[in-house]
Amino acid sequence: MSDEIAFLDACETAARIASKDVSAVEVTETAIRRAEALQPSLNAFISLEADAALEAAAAVDREIASGNDIGSLAGVPLAHKDMYYREGKVTTCGSKIRADFVADRTSTALAKLDEAGAIYLGGLNMSEFAVGPIGNNVHYGDCRNPWNTDHAPGGSSSGSGATVAARIVYGALGSDTGGSIRIPSGMSGVVGFKPTQNRVSRYGLMPLSFSFDCGGPLTRTVRDAARIMDLIAGHDPKDKTSSRLPVEAYEAACGASVEGLRIGIPSTYYYDDMNPDVEALVEAAQQVLADSGAILVEADVPDHEDMNLIWASALASEAASIHRKWLVERPQDYGDMVRRRIEFGLYQPATRYIEALTMRDTFLRDYCATAFRDCDVLLVPTMPITAPRLADVDVGGSEDMPAVVLRISKNTRPISYLGLPALSVPCGFTPSGLPTAFQLIGRPFDGATLCKVGHAYQQATTWHTRVPDIAQ
Repeated sequence: MSDEIAFLDACETAARIASKDVSAVEVTETAIRRAEALQPSLNAFISLEADAALEAAAAVDREIASGNDIGSLAGVPLAHKDMYYREGKVTTCGSKIRADFVADRTSTALAKLDEAGAIYLGGLNMSEFAVGPIGNNVHYGDCRNPWNTDHAPGGSSSGSGATVAARIVYGALGSDTGGSIRIPSGMSGVVGFKPTQNRVSRYGLMPLSFSFDCGGPLTRTVRDAARIMDLIAGHDPKDKTSSRLPVEAYEAACGASVEGLRIGIPSTYYYDDMNPDVEALVEAAQQVLADSGAILVEADVPDHEDMNLIWASALASEAASIHRKWLVERPQDYGDMVRRRIEFGLYQPATRYIEALTMRDTFLRDYCATAFRDCDVLLVPTMPITAPRLADVDVGGSEDMPAVVLRISKNTRPISYLGLPALSVPCGFTPSGLPTAFQLIGRPFDGATLCKVGHAYQQATTWHTRVPDIAQ
């Protein structure tokens, strides 16, 4: 493949379409061609809406030809985790149970991207019902990592990470309940942004956990993620839980200096039990930011054991309440791992669940007071390991399953429980050729600072421009 336009980022592609250097139809045709060519290798799509995408692209070109104002992503092909509802379209949630479910509404996040002129290319593969950090799926087949198809792409937003990394689409929405945006972005070598809890409307997003679900983008660059966040963030009357606080200016923060900004490096937990290759690359990323003017400081973090236990109990309880009817009527239609993890919630005492929710504010207050006492953001590995081989971690509902899940999501789970914003940024490749990433963690509703730091890192490095051989 030698489609030059496919290797640009979303912001540059939008600018070229707006200036008529290339048409939206040409860009969309390229994305469709690449999706079809790479699908046998990556299995990243559940549905490809080629005809509708070309019609939408033609409409963008007509608007441009007429001299009308267009949105900030006009003509840019995106695709999204197949749990964002689009009215009149099947939304499978990666499951057999919802294989024929036709949505009666369009998610607010998708509607906002539509308003900005983005082209919807289709629904992406994912872990069944967004359960699992590996990216495997017994119903639609495993999605594959573009850097090495024997390896996991990360989950649960597996197709989102894979399609962006393979330069098929320029961005994709995922969802993050315990790391499901950050893990696939880290394993696939792209940017993943988990906003502050309730910063983005969840209307029209199939729930896994009422308290922890969070929608956000996976993109090629931090600036691309910031532009999407500028579009989808904010209060939504259709989602009463969405925050009414003023929205940060994400893209405007990209390019601001990090001179004097204090980056905290925790001495415990996040850097424990790390793969040496990952550790070396994350330490090198720290130095890049120090060379850019940031100040590295040691940061203390509270003990995470209680947070991790209480998060698991609350998530399982809420998931079981959503799935209880299907667990009774259609248990055989779940994958073994998914069924086992959700069934765990049926046996959680109500006191434990209430405790998890009522103690959340206390944990958050203590965490922020301790971790951010002497710094503006934290920098930690997104994961302590790189993408494992699918054959090694596709353990179904076996006794090995909990250990696999906990190992992969060790550094992402606590942040989901606390509801803090986090940005995963690729920071190099191990000798085996697999990407790794660091994760920036910020105070509540301070995602713009994360964008500032992440963009500064990408301005000083070129890791985000690397393309998998399979996508060349």
